[in-house]
Amino acid sequence: MFEVPDDLRYMESHEWTTTDDVARIGITDFAQDELGDVVFVELPDEGDELTKDEEFGVVESIKAVSDLYAPISGTVVGVNEALFDQPELVNDDPYAEGWMLEVEPANEAEFDELLTAEEYREQTE
Repeated sequence: MFEVPDDLRYMESHEWTTTDDVARIGITDFAQDELGDVVFVELPDEGDELTKDEEFGVVESIKAVSDLYAPISGTVVGVNEALFDQPELVNDDPYAEGWMLEVEPANEAEFDELLTAEEYREQTE
């Protein structure tokens, strides 16, 4: 069984986000397991704008290359630069050390459009 924290929101494409004033974004435990060993992460720069449901980066593993999709719209205010030297943090700790972006949300109502933890669990069963 995969870890699915109750206090996060999820996309069907397996990205997660917090619902804070500065939201953190990453990929789920399920996604990192499906990808296998992550070897490269491409992320936007601070100051870039994200649009909900559009690509914001790429994660490459030994099995595949996958696009990353924005769960919310907003401005990137932080990038986990540790991932550039240690992409394996995504596998080791996807909800803490493996976070990818910090985003100032443009429209907090978008959080309500995302899956709850229970809905995401049902999707991945």
